Amino acid sequence: MSLPTDAIRQDDRGFQKAEMQIMNPREANFQETVNLVERNPCPNGVALVDPDRVGKKTQFDLVELAAEIQKADHFTRATAGSKLSVIAEQVRFLQEQAAKVLEDAQRNAELNHIACNFKKIPGKTYYVYKKPDINGRKYMSMISPEEWGANVPEFVAAYKLEYDMTWTPFDKIEQRQDENLAIDKILKAGSQLQLTFS
Repeated sequence: MSLPTDAIRQDDRGFQKAEMQIMNPREANFQETVNLVERNPCPNGVALVDPDRVGKKTQFDLVELAAEIQKADHFTRATAGSKLSVIAEQVRFLQEQAAKVLEDAQRNAELNHIACNFKKIPGKTYYVYKKPDINGRKYMSMISPEEWGANVPEFVAAYKLEYDMTWTPFDKIEQRQDENLAIDKILKAGSQLQLTFS
């Protein structure tokens, strides 16, 4: 049993199907009809939706669909861009942290090898001075600039030797003590760990 030619060229909604046409790129591309994906309103014999209500039927519906797709593309680009900017900010932060770690390590190595005539004890503050000779070599002392009196040598800086054998600059000792207190609280809390950021 064969169907009439007109019935073959119409879809299930009664719209005329367009033949596939190859367009000449040199001519204006004005189309009177639009090719849509064929719909099966009853897959496996079950009607899921009403095709007349959900189907795109006119060129205005297609323009609206294209606008929605373009809007979704803009949202996708904006979302990806904002996530990438957050990652870039994190990378910059990690680079700054890495530079600070290297700077601290270099300072610790220099202070561990500086000239001194005593055993360094963690928890104590030590003072670095420059010798008045030609080389201007640095050395470490237990005597503060105030204790020297009038004959104080050229003062460079003061550092506290921490219990992990790292050196904290004098102006950051209080900050380091606050960090150590916070770490002690975290360790004492044990399994009831709650971090708060201010």
